Amino acid sequence: MNIKSYPYILIAPSILFLLAFFVYPFIEVFSQAFTTSNGEITLKNFDTIFNDFNFLPSLKNTLLLALVVVPVQLCMAIGMSLMISKMKKGRDTVLYIWTIPLGISDLAAGIIWLALLDQNGFLNSFLFSVGIIDGPESWLNYNNPVAIFAAIVFAEIWRATAILLVILVSGIGLIPKEYYEAAEIFGANAWVRLWKVTLPLLRPSLQTALILRTLLAFEVFAVVMILGGTNMPVLMGEAFNWAFSYRDAGAAAAYAVVILGLSVAFTLFYLKVLHVPKEAQI
Repeated sequence: MNIKSYPYILIAPSILFLLAFFVYPFIEVFSQAFTTSNGEITLKNFDTIFNDFNFLPSLKNTLLLALVVVPVQLCMAIGMSLMISKMKKGRDTVLYIWTIPLGISDLAAGIIWLALLDQNGFLNSFLFSVGIIDGPESWLNYNNPVAIFAAIVFAEIWRATAILLVILVSGIGLIPKEYYEAAEIFGANAWVRLWKVTLPLLRPSLQTALILRTLLAFEVFAVVMILGGTNMPVLMGEAFNWAFSYRDAGAAAAYAVVILGLSVAFTLFYLKVLHVPKEAQI
């Protein structure tokens, strides 16, 4: 066997995995969105979801969650990664503790926060024990949409900030120390070094982190279903409802295509805004 063929043999299992579990399902969903049950090409599925009373609320909630959660997580991840990069002792321990939520599934994270915020949860028990409230309060009901939204935001920030943190810590580790030493020689303080050295050289990592986190934000589902239920519709939740509650695979596929369109649009935006010329890369 020719030694030049070894790389292709080694990556063949990965390619087969992607073809079986990504490319083929993608083609199937995309075709379902634009065809009827008889195989005729149509836009009826999109007309169905666009006239659905939950489409605009789910679109608004999904975009609003992404626009609130992702910037907050980005700022937190930058600060946390800078702290870790400055630590000389206990760095690995702190990083391990901060990345524990990565091992928790969306569903488990939703259940944990439900246990905290439920009418008989830990928060109500604590507030009652210190005399702040006279009895259990129902925080997560249709009368408190702001509380539901805030609970989902906190749960998502707690659960997924570590995704950005891991990427940014790796990116900061690749920045040569000579850049910081040169900046200090010219009198740049910590704030100037952050804006003039760290963030510009961190753009490739920021690009990757933002794309990944935004795509996951558009696919938020389990946390919302646990904490908000039908009081907080999102695009992925509506896709689930049309697929399993209404038994309309075409409409569910149309929702999936809408999510895909949003994901592609934001990905292109990040690639454009955070574009790094080859000559400027480390």
